[in-house]
Amino acid sequence: MAAELQAKYTKLAQEYSKLRAQNQVLKKAVVDEQASSNSLKDEVKQREQSLRKAEQEMDSLSFRNQQLAKRVELLQEELQVTEAKSKKGKNKGDSPSQPSYQTQNVFDEDLQKKIQENERLHIQFYEADEQHRQQEARLRVRLEQLEKDAEQHQAVVDGLASKYMDTIEKLQSDKARLEVMVQTLERETKECRLRTEECQQQLRKYQTELSTQLKHNSSVIQEKVPFNDTKYSDYNSLNVPPHNRRHQLKARDAAGQAVGFVQDLVSALLNFHSYTEQRVHIYPLDSSIEPVSPLNQKFSQYLHENAAYVRPLEDAMLQLHESITEDTVTVLETVGKLQDFSRSFSTYTKFLQKILPYQLKSLEEECDVPLCTAPLSAKNRELQSDMKRVTAVFEKLQSYIGLLALPSVRLDAVPQSSSSAVFTQLAACLHGLHDATKELFKHYSQKVALEQELPNITQKLRTTNECLLSSLASLSNITKKIATFFSNNLDFFISSAGYGPRGGTGSLNPQQAHSMLSNKKHASDYMLALRRAPPESVPYTEALSNRRILTSSTESREGLMQQVQQSQEKIARLEQEKEHWLLEAQLGRVRLEKENQRIADLEARLSSALGDGIAAPAHTDPVSTGPAEPDKDENTGRDASQSSSLVGMLTTTPTNESVGDEESREHLIKTHYMARVAELTSQLQMSDSKAVHFHAECRALAKRLAIAEKSRETLTEGMKQANQNITSLQDELSTTKRSYEDQLSMMSDHLCSMNETLSKQREEIDTLKLGNKGNSKKNKGR
Repeated sequence: MAAELQAKYTKLAQEYSKLRAQNQVLKKAVVDEQASSNSLKDEVKQREQSLRKAEQEMDSLSFRNQQLAKRVELLQEELQVTEAKSKKGKNKGDSPSQPSYQTQNVFDEDLQKKIQENERLHIQFYEADEQHRQQEARLRVRLEQLEKDAEQHQAVVDGLASKYMDTIEKLQSDKARLEVMVQTLERETKECRLRTEECQQQLRKYQTELSTQLKHNSSVIQEKVPFNDTKYSDYNSLNVPPHNRRHQLKARDAAGQAVGFVQDLVSALLNFHSYTEQRVHIYPLDSSIEPVSPLNQKFSQYLHENAAYVRPLEDAMLQLHESITEDTVTVLETVGKLQDFSRSFSTYTKFLQKILPYQLKSLEEECDVPLCTAPLSAKNRELQSDMKRVTAVFEKLQSYIGLLALPSVRLDAVPQSSSSAVFTQLAACLHGLHDATKELFKHYSQKVALEQELPNITQKLRTTNECLLSSLASLSNITKKIATFFSNNLDFFISSAGYGPRGGTGSLNPQQAHSMLSNKKHASDYMLALRRAPPESVPYTEALSNRRILTSSTESREGLMQQVQQSQEKIARLEQEKEHWLLEAQLGRVRLEKENQRIADLEARLSSALGDGIAAPAHTDPVSTGPAEPDKDENTGRDASQSSSLVGMLTTTPTNESVGDEESREHLIKTHYMARVAELTSQLQMSDSKAVHFHAECRALAKRLAIAEKSRETLTEGMKQANQNITSLQDELSTTKRSYEDQLSMMSDHLCSMNETLSKQREEIDTLKLGNKGNSKKNKGR
């Protein structure tokens, strides 16, 4: 990530340097354009000066023309006066006519010269005016063009300036973003370092724990295990190997794929042999027209029997796939159906060996045909070598398959290392079979292309050749698929299945496999018996709410400690209240006993009062006074005893009732106060839980507030930095504007001063010219 950021930063720096160089070039171009515009402005000013000079000359010429016109008028008036005088002189005499005529001639010549000079001046003035107009038009056109160019250049400069500002802002934003990314990466690196330190600490902790466990387990093994049964092969052979269900599923899947490939191979071989038989009956001699050779007849007879040798391959592979199930053990020692497949493959290999000489001789007969060309004969020879190669590859495959099927007949026939080598050679042999079938298809297609050019080719032979080519193409494709499948699963075939003794040495015999499967069945039955229906799961929303409550209630240790302290304080307070209410209950019992005693006293008094009312009639006999007193005393004693016994009976019965009422009252009071205490405790617990929940929410809100404050601080810092950048850029822009404005004002002031000086010089020149002209006129008048 840091390298990518550095690359991006360098790329941005390169682009910035390029843009800066372009900016310098454009600045130079702008300066050049400004210089050219200044030069053009100077030229325009010079043209204006020349124009002003021409206007001044024109004004002077017009003034001179006016002077000359006035002079002409004066001369004409003088001429008229002289003509009038001459007429008068003629009337007087002819003597003064001669000098007047001479003066008239002088005036005429002078007038003629003035007229010619006036015409010449008019012509010069007209030409100068035309030149001035043309030059003024050219200068205006050029000035407009230059103004357009200046506007275009200014627009380009403004666009470039805006573009540079955008690029600068973009680069600054990228720089800020990269700085933020760098800060985040630094934080992440710090966190990763802390995590690595924690992981290292945990690793040390786990290492120490594992070392202690290892020491403990080794001591337990030394104390509890009497001997290692995997050390000796005799003892290890008695161990029941474990069952590998994953290996069984993989083996069944591989066998299922192999069944499909073998079915495709069988169909391709059947088509190849059938179409070869059909070709033998068509070429080189058509059996419908003339009998074929005895060799081809025998060859076709053998080819007609190909199904009896090819079909058993498919049946044997199907039986092998059916024998591999999840409840079986699939190793080379227990797969008996592989031996059947090996026999079927050996039978088909013998069939190929039997038909190989006939096939070679049949190709030789095709070469002996008169219309057979040399390239076709070469292709037939190549096909002979290809058929030999295919048969040899099938023989190799048969030998390797036989080696793999041998352990099912005889144990320890092929060790584990040798079986892996056999699987590797089998994969290489399958690739060789694909190469051989590919070459066979290639050469046969070339042969068919050459046979298409023969004149005696028939439509039946063409279709047969096409069918043969399609069967060879399918054979090449299926051999490629088989080779690829075997190469992809070679690691699975070579790897150990996990069956066998625990020591890893020795092979698995059928008795061990039977005991392993029986143990697997017992284990599966036991697991099914132990399996129970899973409890009902909590709904997802309820689980989330419970989790939120749990996380909020158990957010921190401090909160829990505070809650425990508060609960302990509440328990102490409740204990005090309990003691208070126990004291109140004891006081209530004392009061109850007093009330019971008072009631008993009242009952005794009542009974005594009742006894006095009964003894009153005995004292009505006034005769017997002396001796009757003892009887009286005895009677009173009896009555008293009876009354006391009666009172006792009376008091005994109410006493029992009062005791029952007392107990019921105590029970009612106790239940009332216990219910009240339970209600208060539940309310207290509810308020405690609410307080803890609110406290947790407050802490979470405080954390969020702290995070928001941090983010706000970072954003304010970024905003301050951005504002600083903006202010700096605005200051730079204002300084550049000021510098440009100062330069423009200085240039305008300079131009105004130059214009003033030029106007003054023009005025001086005009005055001097006028003075010179006046002097020249005076000189001429003289």
